[in-house]
Amino acid sequence: MTELLVNGMTCGNCARKVTAALQAVPGVTVVLTNVEARRVSVRWSAAADLPAAIGALQAAGYDAQPAAGASAETNRADWHLNLWFGGAVTITLMLGEWIFGVAMERWFQWLAFALATLVQVYCGAEFYHGAWRQLKSRSANMDTLVALGSTTAFGFSAWVLLTGRHGHVYFMEAAAIITIISFGHWLEARVSAKASSALKSLMQLAPPTARRVQSPESNVQNGDAKSFDLRTLNFSQSETRYPKSQIEVAVPVSELRPGDLIVLCPGERVPVDGVVTEGESAVDEAMLTGESVPVDKKTGSELFAGTMNVTGRLVMRVTAMGEATALAHIIAAVQRAQTSRADIQRLGDRVSNIFVPVVVVIALAAACLWGFAPEAALRVHGWLAPFLWPAHLPVGAAAAFIIAAAVLIVACPCAMGLATPAAILAAANVAARRGILIRDGVALEKAGRITAVVFDKTGTLTAGKPEVAAIKNCGLAIADRGMEKLTAALATNSTHPISQAIARILSDKLQITGWKEIPGAGVEAKSEIRNPKSEIVRLGSLNWLRECGVELAAGEKFIAEWSAQGATIVGLALENELAGLFVVQDALKPGAAAVVAQLQRQGLKTFLLTGDNALTAAGIAKSVGIAAENVFAEVRPESKAEFVKRLQARGEGVAFVGDGINDAPALTQADLGIAVSRASDVAREAADIILLRSEIEAVPEALGLARAALRTIRQNLFWAFFYNAAAVPLAALGFMSPILCAAAMGVSDLIVIGNALRLARWKNARD
Repeated sequence: MTELLVNGMTCGNCARKVTAALQAVPGVTVVLTNVEARRVSVRWSAAADLPAAIGALQAAGYDAQPAAGASAETNRADWHLNLWFGGAVTITLMLGEWIFGVAMERWFQWLAFALATLVQVYCGAEFYHGAWRQLKSRSANMDTLVALGSTTAFGFSAWVLLTGRHGHVYFMEAAAIITIISFGHWLEARVSAKASSALKSLMQLAPPTARRVQSPESNVQNGDAKSFDLRTLNFSQSETRYPKSQIEVAVPVSELRPGDLIVLCPGERVPVDGVVTEGESAVDEAMLTGESVPVDKKTGSELFAGTMNVTGRLVMRVTAMGEATALAHIIAAVQRAQTSRADIQRLGDRVSNIFVPVVVVIALAAACLWGFAPEAALRVHGWLAPFLWPAHLPVGAAAAFIIAAAVLIVACPCAMGLATPAAILAAANVAARRGILIRDGVALEKAGRITAVVFDKTGTLTAGKPEVAAIKNCGLAIADRGMEKLTAALATNSTHPISQAIARILSDKLQITGWKEIPGAGVEAKSEIRNPKSEIVRLGSLNWLRECGVELAAGEKFIAEWSAQGATIVGLALENELAGLFVVQDALKPGAAAVVAQLQRQGLKTFLLTGDNALTAAGIAKSVGIAAENVFAEVRPESKAEFVKRLQARGEGVAFVGDGINDAPALTQADLGIAVSRASDVAREAADIILLRSEIEAVPEALGLARAALRTIRQNLFWAFFYNAAAVPLAALGFMSPILCAAAMGVSDLIVIGNALRLARWKNARD
């Protein structure tokens, strides 16, 4: 982890630009910004490349240095100091002008000049530095507009005072602009820190040290005894499987290697991924999966970094560390979602990119209008005043400068830049707390447009743990339990849950050759079970066997009886003859019917897509409440994607929910791919949303949250555009003073962030 101090990162919009610049650096996996402290935490997949990171920030218009080497002066977060000092000056000048009426007194103008100069130099330094850095990188941002606006008001007033002219000065406005915007930044930094709390919590889950089991000699050789607490625990042989001569030593997690044994006591967090080798306990996995009930662990169970051991003592063997852990993958996924840009943001980005130069042109045009044609400007102002509100207009040459300053201040595009990222960040955090990983902002946007949800059956609607319920021998003369042995030989090497269920009940195997698996259909090989001449033997779906020319008449009654109960029937065939039938039943997930009903209440169409036979599919669909016309059985893996494509051609926004390797094409083809807890790596890579919980109750929850996030994005963009579209002409026509403009700009940012933070309190319909 690398800590950088970033000068010029003054607001949420700046933080987004900093994050985007660092994410483009090769090797960077996670970027976490702290606007209030102006710090950035960078996690690397390999060795840190500081020059590349600093160079990327400089190209984006920000100076950076390692936080460890930053001086106290450079390292301070001084928005609150701006508030105290700038606020004191602003209030003093307001009292003089508005309460005591000494605004035109020369002594007061000199006092205002002195105080406002201090505000410009001290409190305004951050804005001027930021504007200069952006200018050097040939870009402009909020700092540019604030610096221009405040300087315009201050510069004009200084010119009036120093040239001995008599007239109103605007030092109070110049100081108030910087003070109010500093206050907005301070609030924004505090609020944004709350918005990123989930990612911070995830990054802090894994402890920095672990208790490794090792011999005393290795500890002395490594010098660990000098740096870490050495604790020898005298457990009896019945309590521990490692020799009594070995000890437990606290070591940094970075020193652990795959295969190391580490000890976990109750109340300790798991530092890395691993497998339990000794002990039994309950482990709290809530922060990773959203499950509130601790999960029982015993020998052979998997443990994940960041989870907490609750009840018992465990010894685990390390299997993954650092960026290879499940926690690191989750952090990366949350970070990717928070920093990604949805398609809806492109309009906001385009507008923001051209907004500053356009605003400068509008400000110049307003200055020219009020400076060279004040009568025309006053006529327009007077015509609109009855419909709006009375305004105190500057007079003479001051009008051109002050109104130009107001336009520059009120038009800051920060709200537009924050509209989408703030909502995505908040939604990604809420989803992470509920055990839902959203790949990026585009996935959120796509989820909001879903009209149909297609479910795979095995492992999705069902538990994914099928068991053999019945076996039927179809009468072929095979001696010495030949059918069972042949079936075991065919099923053992397959990873399909149904094949594994069959293999578990059969032990003895025959010799077969040429074994191969046909995805979504079955397995076949060659065997000499009946005669010296090899013949093809197959184990698979009835539809596939039928396509291969196998006659199924001998088992029709048996097939019909069990299929009506929602069971899956697998056939064993020798050449074109049916040898046996296996009934495999996979229990429905407890909440499957409720999930389907909830989706239907939300107005979504539900479909069942499976490679199983039609009778079994119909039984499952009836149990969960999917309409018969929306059930499609005996579908090959490659045809699942084609089915999704047909739905899309009808105008449907399709979400596909699956977990297997054969679901990957459909997950990719769908508008939104959702992979459930036990999904294969291939399925996870193809999915847009990953459910860390095995229960599919998270499907409507994920879709509901995505729709809420999309509504929030649209609301934020509407407010940001409405604010700028209304405020700029009002300021140009003299209806908004610079002070009011500064306050309005800060309020617009807070409205956008606050609206996004409402997602933190979002509740699913069933909550």
